[in-house]
Amino acid sequence: MPAASARRPRSYDPVKTRAAVLAQAAHVAEAVRALRPDQLGASSGLGDWTVAELVAHLATGVDGLRAGLVDPAPAAAEVALLDWAAGTGSRAGANARAARAAAEGQDPVERYTRATAEFARLLADVPLDRVIAARAGAMTFTDFLVTRAVELVVHSDDLRRATGVDIPLDRQALAAVVRVLADALAAKAPGGSVEVRVPPYAVVQCVAGPRHTRGTPPNVVETDPLTWVRLAAGRTGWAEAVDGGHLTAGGERADISALLPVLS
Repeated sequence: MPAASARRPRSYDPVKTRAAVLAQAAHVAEAVRALRPDQLGASSGLGDWTVAELVAHLATGVDGLRAGLVDPAPAAAEVALLDWAAGTGSRAGANARAARAAAEGQDPVERYTRATAEFARLLADVPLDRVIAARAGAMTFTDFLVTRAVELVVHSDDLRRATGVDIPLDRQALAAVVRVLADALAAKAPGGSVEVRVPPYAVVQCVAGPRHTRGTPPNVVETDPLTWVRLAAGRTGWAEAVDGGHLTAGGERADISALLPVLS
């Protein structure tokens, strides 16, 4: 697989991405309905959020499609997918406040179940060329779908680790998330001196310096898809991934820990 170029935005199939997002949302809904009150009240592992607040945050995220289908639609997209990824940290405080308010206002499980059903209904009818009025700014429908995949996959893993409930990760959704987070890294540190491999989904080159063109690159980072998602989302640290045997890094420039996480 050739390394993706940060200069050419990666394309995503909107039909496949829509199906993947719906599948992941359904996996979360099944798991959430099975949570006990003590599990909902437990720590999510994300700051001081409880699991109930995390579920409420997920409900707010899928409910964003209904809010984004304003009439008339925005004339054009304002925010590209990688710009959305780079700006997640600036929205973290507002997201936390919204999650707490949503968790207090109504039962988070009921809200997520209802929001997911509405999400599925709306997705079936949204034209593929629609522009969505997202919180971060107007986005193409396809880019918006990829942002929902990121939210659902990252938080599915958060819920699984916080509660012990097994939540499957849809393969297509996981692939999209791995790719966008890898591309976000390449955009954050453009260059060609380090090759980051996340088989079977993504290969990108990043970090300024001598560019590799043939043979085995002198600086290579390789990890599995779930470890990459956790690294890029700040759920695990570089040293932890290396010590656990989930990441290998070879070459004098291969330590890219200072560039992580990509999301914050």
